[in-house]
Amino acid sequence: MPLHKGTAEPDERPLAVNPFYGEANPVAGMTQAPPQHRLPDSPMSPTTAYQLVHDELMLDGNARLNLATFVTTWMEPQAGILMAECRDKNMIDKDEYPRTAELERRCVAMLADLWNAPDPAAAVGCSTTGSSEACMLAGMALKRRWSKRNQGGRPNLVMGVNVQVCWDKFCTFWEVEARQVPMDGDRFHLDPQAAAALCDENTIGVVGVLGSTFDGSYEPVADLCAALDDFQARTGLDIPVHVDGASGAMVAPFLDEDLVWDFRLPRVASINTSGHKYGLVYPGVGWALWRSPAELPEELVFRVNYLGGDMPTFALNFSRPGAQVVAQYYTFLRLGREGYRAVQQSTRDVARGLAGRVAALGDFRLLTRGDQLPVFAFTTGPDVTSYDVFDVSRRLRERGWLVPAYTFPPNREDLSVLRVVCRNGFSADLAELFVEDLGRLLPELRRQPRPLTRDREAATGFHH
Repeated sequence: MPLHKGTAEPDERPLAVNPFYGEANPVAGMTQAPPQHRLPDSPMSPTTAYQLVHDELMLDGNARLNLATFVTTWMEPQAGILMAECRDKNMIDKDEYPRTAELERRCVAMLADLWNAPDPAAAVGCSTTGSSEACMLAGMALKRRWSKRNQGGRPNLVMGVNVQVCWDKFCTFWEVEARQVPMDGDRFHLDPQAAAALCDENTIGVVGVLGSTFDGSYEPVADLCAALDDFQARTGLDIPVHVDGASGAMVAPFLDEDLVWDFRLPRVASINTSGHKYGLVYPGVGWALWRSPAELPEELVFRVNYLGGDMPTFALNFSRPGAQVVAQYYTFLRLGREGYRAVQQSTRDVARGLAGRVAALGDFRLLTRGDQLPVFAFTTGPDVTSYDVFDVSRRLRERGWLVPAYTFPPNREDLSVLRVVCRNGFSADLAELFVEDLGRLLPELRRQPRPLTRDREAATGFHH
């Protein structure tokens, strides 16, 4: 006889169980493959769902061994915890999350000070989802300022052919003519005099890149501004400069303090950077700053009466998580100037050391040495005929290393290179392993009768 006797009447209350809690149908979840292109008919246990997704993602490349990306692939555990705590906060709801909004304002002020704005308190800026959005915003401001002083003609933007694809997108989306300075010989980025020669009364601005994605080199922003000063003296046309500092704006202030490229140059109207590159934050966060309110037309700033307050916003996106902005503030607070200097110097030392080791193998010729951005590009030597850079990229991938191989743009389409991006977390030990693997591949590559990779686009899958 049982000690406790339950009611004889069945419980006819409807079930009120959230299917996300507990195992809804563990047997079916473990024995039946769910559909991949339509919603499953029934829920499955969270453990099973996790395992299915986790297992499939194991086939992705290892982010730490990805030497193609500029994006941060390692942060401290404490930063990850903060990001997890803030991932449900919508950045746009500034009245509901005032402290997150305050951290964004502090980051803008810190960057304005870092980039030598004439009055950091007066500089204006905002966070973005990355440098692509930041460049779009800067381009919009340039075009609107041009339209106020010009009544006709088609606007144009002058830049090097080496710019990141976001600038091509901007010109296409906002109907701006892209005037690009081609590469020439061993010059792989913009030439100041050639850029000035492309300017006219319809030029909305000139883009200088502090850290080209093709080879890691800095464009000479000060020389560009000087060339535009001479152009103004001859023509009376005042052409502003935007500095695309997606990577270099978080390297040069700490390692190249004597290099003048930022708001110290009066012609520099705006600067962008990627917090998720050498800003040392997981993707995706970027920053756009203008030297003063005069450079950002007021009509581009929307004021929205939303969720309880008047909210100014200047962005292409609306809702996005606050986690990355919080992580940026954490990193600024955690490292400070000396910490950033130490991290970036270590990364540059790894890049320079690794470039030297690659050159010492004898089969390769360096285009850059990692002494500006911690990035270097190299190609096969003139005597190497049995393989090409695409073969090297393919064989390195077999060992887990993701190293892009690609052909340079017009005027240097004859040149195909490999590029290595060194980031925080890519240690000297990993660099040593990379050189060892590269060295092990060479004997077999040298025995090839000819380069094996014919379809170069398929071989690299890499796009700027």
